[in-house]
Formats: sequence, structure tokens, C-alpha cells
Amino acid sequence: MFSSYKGFLFDLNGTMVNDMPYHINAWHKEISALGGKLTLEEMKHECYGKNDELLERVFPGRFSMEEKIKLGNDKEALYRVEFKPHLKLIDGLADFLTSAAKQNISMAIGSAAITENINFVIDNMNIRHFFGAIVSANNVIKSKPHPETFLKCAEMLALETKDCLVFEDTPKGVECAWNAGMKAVVILGEHTKEEFSSFANVIFFANDYTHLPLN
Repeated sequence: MFSSYKGFLFDLNGTMVNDMPYHINAWHKEISALGGKLTLEEMKHECYGKNDELLERVFPGRFSMEEKIKLGNDKEALYRVEFKPHLKLIDGLADFLTSAAKQNISMAIGSAAITENINFVIDNMNIRHFFGAIVSANNVIKSKPHPETFLKCAEMLALETKDCLVFEDTPKGVECAWNAGMKAVVILGEHTKEEFSSFANVIFFANDYTHLPLN
């Protein structure tokens, strides 16, 4: 089923590793310490795009770019400390990557995570060799749901957008795929199927990669 595509583009957080609760909690701690009044549920829906964009949404006009970068880096350091003891790939992903590679499917990571967080995951999990391209928050001007992230992945893999299948876990990520003209597979975690009902580009839902129909 999926092997008709020439390229697989993976989001990172919540799609390759089940770390979204740690990002949400780390942000909630930092936002609360800064005087923000978001609940954990409200924080969940703000966890998309670049760190400076998130801070600007929550605290419009309050921080300079330099301050937002520092606050974002502080949050990411907290996330890595708290998540590392629990770091593992989502069930079935390692085998799925191996099977896709054997079928000569090109693969990339397109994430709003900073480069340090992507390296943290793929190097600790020893999966860097699967990916022909990596696009992080550091590599784009406009983050998801703007299509730049996935369009850049396709360009780096020398593939047309119609030949790329995106793996995502959030509505904003699926919207990014839609804006890039790409179909998407949704790995369910922090979000429900109902939250993706407006996106016609979703072709499959799964809880993990164990039984995904590659062929």
C-alpha cells in the first residue's frame, strides 16, 4: 500500500518517539514560571511550530528574539533530561524503517524540533543512516503548518511532492502535508481521529508502526 510512494517524510515528536507529553510538561513548567496561565490541555494545542513562535503566541510582544531563543533552549534542555530515561522508538518503527530501506524508499525527517533534539533521538537510537535528508526548525523560515518543511525534504530527496508520503501525529502537521500537496499517515497519540476529520489527505490511522501496510 505505502510502497507505491518513493519517499517517506517523518515528523519527529509524537511520530517517531512518544515524547509529546514531555514537551508539553516542559513547556507548561516554563510558561507557568513566566506567569502564563495555560492549562496542560491548552498547552498541548500550543505545541507546534518553532519555539519563538510558541512564546510569541503565549506572550505577544513580551520577549526579544534573543530572549525567546534562550527560553526555548532552556525548555529543550529540560525536555532532554526528563525524556532520556524513557527514550525509545514508537513500537514497530525500527522494523518499518528497515523494510522501507530494503525497498529503496528514500526517507527524511521534517520536524519543527531544533537540530539538537533531532540528533538526540536519532543518534541515541542509531537510526541516522536511514535518512537522506533532515530538516529541522533551524533550517526553515516558516514552520508548520506552512509547507516549507516538507517541501524542503522533497527537494533534498530529489522527489516530486506527489511521490512523498508524510507520517505525522498532529493536525498542524497534517495541515502542513496538505499545504505541500502530500498524503499523510497519522500516528495517533495525543490527538484523536476526530481532530483530523477536516483533512482529505489522511489515508491511514495507526497507533504505532507494527502493522502498517508497507506493501
